[in-house]
Amino acid sequence: MTLRITEIFYSLQGETRTSGLPTVFVRLTGCPLRCQYCDTAYAFSGGELMALDAILERVAAYNPRYVCVTGGEPLAQPNCVPLLQRLCDAGYEVSLETSGALDISPVDERVSRVVDLKTPGSAEVGRNRYENIVHLTRNDQVKFVICSREDYDWAVSKLIEYGLARRAGEVLFSPSHGQVDVRALADWIVADNLPVRLQLQLHKIIWNDAPGH
Repeated sequence: MTLRITEIFYSLQGETRTSGLPTVFVRLTGCPLRCQYCDTAYAFSGGELMALDAILERVAAYNPRYVCVTGGEPLAQPNCVPLLQRLCDAGYEVSLETSGALDISPVDERVSRVVDLKTPGSAEVGRNRYENIVHLTRNDQVKFVICSREDYDWAVSKLIEYGLARRAGEVLFSPSHGQVDVRALADWIVADNLPVRLQLQLHKIIWNDAPGH
């Protein structure tokens, strides 16, 4: 059983509820989406085929507490699901970063599934799989990348329509880098008293999005 891997590295988690914590990242190759703000286009192709045992061995070498499986779109490779189970069985706290375009229901519920809802400004809003919402638990997180005031208003409407603050453990509003002023987004959230967390990308602040971080 193999997966195509772009990179495995150890850094600080830049996003989500474990932001700032040392984490091993397992970045899978390939993605069926083309979001206009994507910062990992280098993971669309290439990569190295690795057996699950080899991936687990590489992860264990860092002696981590937290492991994040990301992409690309990890769920585009079916063997991602057994990888996530194996990581949980090994005792790690595991998160999955997924576009929300593919079915999350087969994923082990021990995994914190970080599910994007693509805004109109992403250029991929039509790929949202709203059927995923019924599978969310309090262990999961929903993320909106906000590209404009229009995106913000759209995200608020989905937050209300689907009762996301009750379904997921966290709802994250993240400004698209270079497209929305973070202070403006913070002011909108406060003005509307939203039950969401403003999310900044620490890796971009600290390392300017250098590879391996």
